[in-house]
Amino acid sequence: MIDFKGAQFPKPVILYVVFFYLRYAVSYRDLEEIMAERGVRVDHATLNRWVVKYAPLIGAEAQARKRPTASSWRMDETYIKVKGRWTYLYRAVDRHGKTLDFTLSVRRDLAAARRFFKRVISTNGVPDRVVIDKSGANLAGLQAVNVSLKCTAKCKTVEILQVKYLNNILEQDHRFIKRITAPMMGFKSVHSAAATLAGIEAAHMIRKGQFDDPGMTVFQQFAALAA
Repeated sequence: MIDFKGAQFPKPVILYVVFFYLRYAVSYRDLEEIMAERGVRVDHATLNRWVVKYAPLIGAEAQARKRPTASSWRMDETYIKVKGRWTYLYRAVDRHGKTLDFTLSVRRDLAAARRFFKRVISTNGVPDRVVIDKSGANLAGLQAVNVSLKCTAKCKTVEILQVKYLNNILEQDHRFIKRITAPMMGFKSVHSAAATLAGIEAAHMIRKGQFDDPGMTVFQQFAALAA
C-alpha cells in the first residue's frame, strides 16, 4: 500500500490529479485550472510534487502486478528532452505490444543497452528472442547479456533478430508516450523525468489491459495500484 500520510489533500483527490496528468496531454497549469473549475484550488508546483512522489510508486506496483508477457520481445529507444538536452528512453514490449519495462538514460551506448536488457530480464525472465533495430550498441549490449546467461545454470541464451519492420509495433507504442509528454515541454531533471515516465507507462499499461481487473474503469484500476 502506498502511504499518503501527511498529505494536505484527500487521497482520492491526489490520485485523480496524478492519473489525469499521466493519462492525458495536459500541462501542470492546465491541470491547475481544471481542478479549480471543480472547486479544488491547488498550485501547479504542488501538482508537480505529487506526480514526482507518487508516479514512480504506482509504476513499481504496475510492474509487480502486470500479467505475464510473451517470450518474443521488441526493444528500441526514443528521445525525451531533459534540461534542454535529449536523453534516451529505452523501452521493450512483447510481440503483442504489452509493456515489459523501460528506463531513462543520458547515454545511448553499449553500457546503457546492457543495463536495460538486464533490467528487463530481471523483471520478466529470459525471452526466447529479442527484435532490435540496426543499432550496434543494442546488439553489443544484448550479446554481452548472452555471455552472462551462458554462465548461469540454465545456460539459456537469447536469439537476436535485427529486423526493422518487426519493431513497427514498438514504434507505434512510442507515439502514445510522446503525445503525453509533448505538453510538458521538457523536464527539469532526470529524476523528475524518470518518475513521471514511470507513471505514464503505468497508465499506458492499464490502457492495454495488462491487469486482471475486469469491470473496473481505467481510473479505478489506477487507484487500485495505490491500494
